Amino acid sequence: MTQLFAYIPHKNGAADECALELLTAAAQIDATAQVTGIVVGSGTDLDAVCNEVAGSFNEIWKIDDVKFAYPNAEIIRKALIEVLPADAVFITHHNSFGMDLSPGLSILVDSPLVADVIEMEVDGNTLKTVRQELFGQVYSHVNCDISSGAIVNIRPGAFIPKENAAAGGNVVDKTVNTDVDVKRRYIETVTPDSGGVDITKADILVSVGRGIEDEDNIEMAKELAEALGAELSCSRPIVDAKWLEQARQVGTSGKTVKPKVYLAMGISGAFQHLGGIKGGFIIAINKNPKAPIFQVADVGIVGDILEFIPELTEKVQ
Repeated sequence: MTQLFAYIPHKNGAADECALELLTAAAQIDATAQVTGIVVGSGTDLDAVCNEVAGSFNEIWKIDDVKFAYPNAEIIRKALIEVLPADAVFITHHNSFGMDLSPGLSILVDSPLVADVIEMEVDGNTLKTVRQELFGQVYSHVNCDISSGAIVNIRPGAFIPKENAAAGGNVVDKTVNTDVDVKRRYIETVTPDSGGVDITKADILVSVGRGIEDEDNIEMAKELAEALGAELSCSRPIVDAKWLEQARQVGTSGKTVKPKVYLAMGISGAFQHLGGIKGGFIIAINKNPKAPIFQVADVGIVGDILEFIPELTEKVQ
């Protein structure tokens, strides 16, 4: 039986919503295996997270040290190699932390790494995974031998969260000595000025991407948002171009949102953006019929948003 381990992300004493996605991914590797959740942190916040997720995982390994108050992959990697068995299959998310943690961990435990996985299955000792390349335009199939373990980074949002009420795992203290020479240290978290905008509270979001083409066209998206009683949001390229403020960005490097309705206008659907959408009815409009956003959309419309937005605004008004 495969030994499956999942790294549980958390913040301020609460597990991240995407934590249960790890159970879905684990079931695609071995539906009968027990899944051990690993929670790394410090103090009472750590205990709260362990108690929260214990009911979903077969067992929770707690690694508690003041050095882990901020998730520094450099030292967390050192702790993991002390507790993980040699043939472990370790699953984490393909986000900024996972991309920092996993390559070095793969080398240290001498196991293959497969990153940014959106789907997988096992055939004997072979893990067959599916990834997306070139902003979702190409699918690649990557196989690896997991007989001696593996590191698997899954794309946030690609796996539907799975409850496992029958698990009821115990919390086991696995704290180890990680007295290492740390080459980087946490200084502070700088939160950008929201400008009074909080897209995380909006019931409806009108979100624009590269398809808006020009800063002057942002105004038509604002008009649609006003007509719908919605907030305006965007993907990262719009913020990078300084057409909208960072407080309106949806994605792994922006805000995580869960509106009732999400209108994705001219957004391709890169995993960094999809990782910030945690539910709701998704309506996607894009000129490219192969855009990855259509794979997650409840309604997909192939069309030019520069023609579509004014028509929709008029109908709504």
